[in-house]
Amino acid sequence: MTDIIIIGGGVAGVSAAARLAPHGAVTVLETEESLAYHASGRSAAMFIRDYGNATIKALNAASADHHHHADGGVLSERGMMLLARADQAEVFHAEAADLGLSEISLDEAAALWPILNPDTVAHAAYRPDAYDLDTDLLIQNFARAARKHGAQILTRAPVTAIAHTGGRWQVTAGGHDHTADIVVNAAGAWADDIAVMAGAAPLGITPYRRSMARIPAPGGLDTSHWPFVDGVAESWYAKPDAGALIVSPSEEDPVDPHDAWADDMVLAEGLARYEEMVTHPVTRMLANWAGLRSFAPDRALVIGPDSHVPGFHWLAGQGGYGFQTAPAASQLAADLITGTAPELDAATVAALSPARFS
Repeated sequence: MTDIIIIGGGVAGVSAAARLAPHGAVTVLETEESLAYHASGRSAAMFIRDYGNATIKALNAASADHHHHADGGVLSERGMMLLARADQAEVFHAEAADLGLSEISLDEAAALWPILNPDTVAHAAYRPDAYDLDTDLLIQNFARAARKHGAQILTRAPVTAIAHTGGRWQVTAGGHDHTADIVVNAAGAWADDIAVMAGAAPLGITPYRRSMARIPAPGGLDTSHWPFVDGVAESWYAKPDAGALIVSPSEEDPVDPHDAWADDMVLAEGLARYEEMVTHPVTRMLANWAGLRSFAPDRALVIGPDSHVPGFHWLAGQGGYGFQTAPAASQLAADLITGTAPELDAATVAALSPARFS
């Protein structure tokens, strides 16, 4: 039986464990005390089929059935709306087309989002088939499947050394040594660091901070049926959250891998952009936080064997698409590791391969 070590306990690592556990002895190594602590635990938690570039959209499409139906499904209806000022018409029309949104009147938009400011909003577009994604349920479903097939999932196990000798990998994590035939790099923001530790070349995977603020429901209104609302050029977004509203400045500030926190000035600027489009000012925050979205240079995921280091596989660069692409991304990783013909088309597989950077 093949021994497989997966480094990283976010959605990438846990979903890969579920796919690979029927084919080998799998061990997941997670630094933190719990799974999905960093990027996965701070996701906007949406499934928008047309969000991302062409390669991401292919993964979204291949993941849709799993999200809708596996283990009873993890999606619930939300809807998505895009808003713009009059001077943003050109970018609005381009983004609406790319996201598969249909233009609607301002009256229709206000019926969906009662706090819309008609003095500043000039354009609105909408699609009903955007969904809340229950990220915790998806993680638990994958973790349960992995454990059912014998996978070990270890937390508080930071990787401190990786060596390859005698055809086997030796990984030191949490003060314990583990050996395997294959190492899967699902380390998120730390993916390049893990690669260097294993003797592989970094691919330029860069973490970017994104901040979020949770604010009271504007005017005490019931937000439960409001859509996910996005400002053009990813200038801000807002989403209902347990009776309140999450607002993000949608920033992308490159940072070193770390336990991220929100930047007060960035939050203030983003909330001001949001306030411009609504009738209710922000009077206070209930909470704020930040997460890291880690992208490869071409903004597509990196899935497959390293071009120069045998037995070292990448499952990284999820950016803001980790949850919505996880079913298809993990299946592709498992197919490539087990020598199974991928279900994805050859062009998409090539567009995701680490070999594209060689």
